[in-house]
Amino acid sequence: MRAFLVRLPSGVRYWTVLDEDLQVVPVADGFLRHVRFGRDGAESTTKSYACSIALFLRWCARTGRGLQAGIEQVGLFMVGLAHAGPGASGTDGSAMVLSGPGSAPARGAGRINAVLTAVRGMVAHAVAAGTAPGHLVPLLYEIADDRDLPGQARAEDGRMSWRMRALHRACEADRPVSRAADADIAAVVTACRSARDRLIVLLMARAGLRRGEVAGLRRSDVHLLADSRTLGCGTAGAHVHVVRREDNPNGAWAKSRRQRVVPLDFLTVQAFDTYQFERMAVLGAMGSDLVFVNLFRPPLGAPMRLDTVNDLVAAASRRAGISPVLRPHQLWHAFGSDVAAAGGGIDVFASLLGHASAASSQVYVHPDPARLRDAVEKVPGPRAGTAVPR
Repeated sequence: MRAFLVRLPSGVRYWTVLDEDLQVVPVADGFLRHVRFGRDGAESTTKSYACSIALFLRWCARTGRGLQAGIEQVGLFMVGLAHAGPGASGTDGSAMVLSGPGSAPARGAGRINAVLTAVRGMVAHAVAAGTAPGHLVPLLYEIADDRDLPGQARAEDGRMSWRMRALHRACEADRPVSRAADADIAAVVTACRSARDRLIVLLMARAGLRRGEVAGLRRSDVHLLADSRTLGCGTAGAHVHVVRREDNPNGAWAKSRRQRVVPLDFLTVQAFDTYQFERMAVLGAMGSDLVFVNLFRPPLGAPMRLDTVNDLVAAASRRAGISPVLRPHQLWHAFGSDVAAAGGGIDVFASLLGHASAASSQVYVHPDPARLRDAVEKVPGPRAGTAVPR
């Protein structure tokens, strides 16, 4: 069992799962196509789901279980995920637990929960489509009605509704997001060797754009004037429009379905201006509407690939003496954390970061230790002459 990329005649791509005979697994393919086309999910989402489902189906095959028997033993599958190395199997084809007492788990709780999310989604879709028996759903979800909820939480029309809660979940430690420190970001910006690379870092660290959103940015999305009404845009001030497109030649696209507007500060606007002069010096770059193109290696003017963003951030980190090297996602997290530290509410940075749910932004609300200490030190002490109880 393995994940496999499918490119349709229209050019749209999604990931599916193939069995050992290189045949499509119908139960997995139906769910993944639904995610990609029925829910308008990202290609990267189907890739993550396909890899997770392939892990589960591979475990079922190696342990001699069918889909139904595998669902009945999800707890045992979780043990295998945590303690069996990738691709590990015994001589008889059964999964072998490799880790002993005190050894580090093969996969963390976050990865295990991500795999279970994909498996539950596949099973629920199969049951809804009639290709799997309905009794599999209670094996994965706790199903309850709303009679125990207060009246305000029930449906307004008075009809009974049902809610589902996952039965299996690994315990994840409540820890803050992995963000890049402000000093490290400044060092990386200084270590960049081109105006293009500096602008890319600033767009992630000071505008909250993801790697794919940066690589997929079009020149028509960039509005740097104080008044953009002549461009047909009513948003005041310098900003960029983050638009989800599936026709970018480098395969880059915005994760969120909803278009959003991100304001730009003066430093980022200056970086845009400097980059324009650098870009205009490359003749092959003039024909591309994408903002970021190859300027220093062939093919000149071709759209920048996604992995190039990772490479330039890693290279600048090494030149700045930062170890381990920064990743693009840490720059994005740094922006969210800085907005929260500046007093922005959940609704503000949910909109700036393109989160569909405010729950995704909740991780940025947890203050770091420095902010906790600052809050304690600001608490006024007892007044003079007031007796302090012992």
